[in-house]
Amino acid sequence: MKKVLLTGATGYVGGRLLPRLTARDCAVRCLVRRPPENPAGNAEYVTGDVLDPGSLSLALDGVRAAYYLIHSMGSVRDFEALDREAAANFARAAAQSRVERIIYLGGLGDDRGPLSPHLRSRQEVGQVLADSGVPVIELRASIVLGAGSLSFELIRSLVERLPVMVTPRWVTVTAQPIAVADLLDYLVAALDLPARGHRIFEIGGSEAVSYGDLMREYARQRGLRRWMIPVPLLTPRLSSLWLRLVAPQYSRVGRRLIDSLRHPTVVRDTEALRVFGVHPRGFKEAVEEALREAAGSEQ
Repeated sequence: MKKVLLTGATGYVGGRLLPRLTARDCAVRCLVRRPPENPAGNAEYVTGDVLDPGSLSLALDGVRAAYYLIHSMGSVRDFEALDREAAANFARAAAQSRVERIIYLGGLGDDRGPLSPHLRSRQEVGQVLADSGVPVIELRASIVLGAGSLSFELIRSLVERLPVMVTPRWVTVTAQPIAVADLLDYLVAALDLPARGHRIFEIGGSEAVSYGDLMREYARQRGLRRWMIPVPLLTPRLSSLWLRLVAPQYSRVGRRLIDSLRHPTVVRDTEALRVFGVHPRGFKEAVEEALREAAGSEQ
C-alpha cells in the first residue's frame, strides 16, 4: 500500500483533499503542528513543522509521495524568506527519505516578466522543491472557487456588503478560476501520473474571466443589484485599506493577494487537459456550487 504524506491537512485545500486520499488504496499520514481535536479516522498524524528540519525525518519515513500544500502568506514576517526556508527543509528531508514524488500546488503567472512577491514566491517554492532531485509535479492554479476559499470569501464579502462598489483597475484583470472540486481531481490524479523530473502543469476552469465578472455573477445568482464604478487610481495599497474596512478577517492575506491581481493568471499551456482525465467546469457552475455549499454549512 502506497504511503502518502499530506502537509497543510488543516488548511482549505488540504482539509478537502484528505478524505479523497483516505478513500483510495493508500495510507495517509498528515504532518501537523498540533493534532486536531477530531482527527480523520483513517489517517495517521505526526507532529512536526517544515521550519524545524529535525521534525521531518519521522514524518517522511516510508513515504512514497508527499503533498506540499504550505505557504506563509498570513505571517507577519517575511513570507518569501519563510516559504523558501520551509521548502528547502522539506525538499532536503524528502530526498534523504527517498520520496518518489512531491506534488505541489503553486500559482499561475507569466514568469517571463516581473511578478508580485506572492506569485514570485509560489513559483520559487516549486523550483526549490525540484532542486532536491526528487521528481516534482507542480500544479499552477489561479483563483480557487469554493465555499471557504479566500478568493470566494473575498468576493462574497464585497458583494454582500457593498451595493455600490468603487472598483480599482485590478477588478478588470483576467484570471482563470478553478472550482475546488476540479482542483482536488487534479491533485488526486497527480498520484498516478508518471513522475520524471520537474513537471509543471497549468490548470484552470474552462473560462478566463475577471474579478469583476465573478462579482457580477455572484450578485446575479444571489439576486442582488450591484453597481461597480471603476476608479483606475485606486492603488493596491488603497485597495487593501478598502478591504480592511469591508472584510477585516482577510486583510493581511488579502493585501498580498490583491498585490498579485495586477498580473493576469491564465492558462497558457494546455498540456494538463491532455494528460489528466479532468474536465474543468466553468466559473458560473463553480460559483453556483460554492453558494450551495455555503448555504448548506449555514443551516
